[in-house]
Amino acid sequence: MPTYKQFPLADTAEGLTEADILSWHVKPGDTVTVNQIVVEIETAKAAVELPIPWAGVVTELHVEPGQTVEVGTPILTIDVDPGGASAPAPAAAPAAAPVEEEEMKPLVGYGSKAVVTQRRARKGAAPTPAPAAAVVAPPAPAPVAPRGGYVPLAKPPVRKLAKDLGVDLHALTGTASGGVITRDDVERAANGSAAPAVSTVDAGYDPGTRERRVPIKGVRKMTAAAMVQSAYTAPHVTEFLTIDVTPMMEFREKLKKSREFAGVKVTPLTFAAKAVCLAAKRTPDINAVWDEAAQEIVFKDYVHLGIAAATPRGLIVPKVRDADSMSLKELAQALTALTDVAREGKTSPADMANGTITITNVGVFGVDTGTPIINPGESAILCLGAIKDQPWVVDGEIKVRKVLQLSLSFDHRVVDGQQGSEFLADVGALLADPAMAMTY
Repeated sequence: MPTYKQFPLADTAEGLTEADILSWHVKPGDTVTVNQIVVEIETAKAAVELPIPWAGVVTELHVEPGQTVEVGTPILTIDVDPGGASAPAPAAAPAAAPVEEEEMKPLVGYGSKAVVTQRRARKGAAPTPAPAAAVVAPPAPAPVAPRGGYVPLAKPPVRKLAKDLGVDLHALTGTASGGVITRDDVERAANGSAAPAVSTVDAGYDPGTRERRVPIKGVRKMTAAAMVQSAYTAPHVTEFLTIDVTPMMEFREKLKKSREFAGVKVTPLTFAAKAVCLAAKRTPDINAVWDEAAQEIVFKDYVHLGIAAATPRGLIVPKVRDADSMSLKELAQALTALTDVAREGKTSPADMANGTITITNVGVFGVDTGTPIINPGESAILCLGAIKDQPWVVDGEIKVRKVLQLSLSFDHRVVDGQQGSEFLADVGALLADPAMAMTY
């Protein structure tokens, strides 16, 4: 007889309680091997591909793309002994259904129970015997409509393409299995040849108020919770410093022409990262953290540098581990790799944990400065503004120079005004004159 096992949603990161199903890599009837990737999920921190620990034949997918499920909830059933004696098709196996019903936890968040029940309630239907090899997938369901708003089903790269092309995914009909929107769907819409998938009301639009509602989940949900926690826990202080970075930009041009830095992308962020690491050694308070539970301040003799990155999935903060031990060239290479992975949506939860200090660069958006909120678990965040040509007094004369505004937010429980000011002044001095690094 066949032997069924249920594959539960695993806890892929510490503290994970739920995740969204992004896409399935298998369908009922597919044969899978041990550690084969079967599903892609989106947690509050990252998109993660899950492997299955058994080999066998997939008999049922319990969750549709777009739904949110709790950790521990069975999402897939597999027959690990498909060659067992007189193995009937899963649809005609009455003995397996009651066990499956007892083990299944209710789905939460997106999608109604009726949708799931329709796919799993086989006991009332007339069974149609079929050999195991003839298992077929159920009809493709319509896109799920959670909490009164239509959720377009599309993978992160497709969502990014839609954003780049200015295409509203809510107005598309997905042509792939399960109503999933493909790159072709988006490109057709960009060319004016795609038809709307649902009415404006079904899509979450209210024609009377011209509003659109989007469920709060994934990275946005995590970011909101983290920012509220930080803002209402750590007493923030923000200081500002405006500096002439003309020497830094000139030094950058020299490095670009040097043989050692050939093919290496050196940006103002690279110099800022190096400056933060050097300045943190002189002001260790800035790299410490307040431990409320232990009533201790924890000083860290290493720098796990967080870099705030805007991605198609939202704002994330991956880390450069032991950034303080890296040369300028190594930092440049690490930052390039980090941002490339982040933009592809492949940053793992582990790569976003346990940072010690963060840099955010609003200058890439043409913004002069900001008052950033400290990342939870850290005590400071440095903000880089846009580098602009401005009048500046040099040796008593007004000249056009490359000018940059810095801002530093810090936790006043850990960092006093003196330490915060000294750190910001050190970073500014290093960016204004890179040769100052020789004295640190």
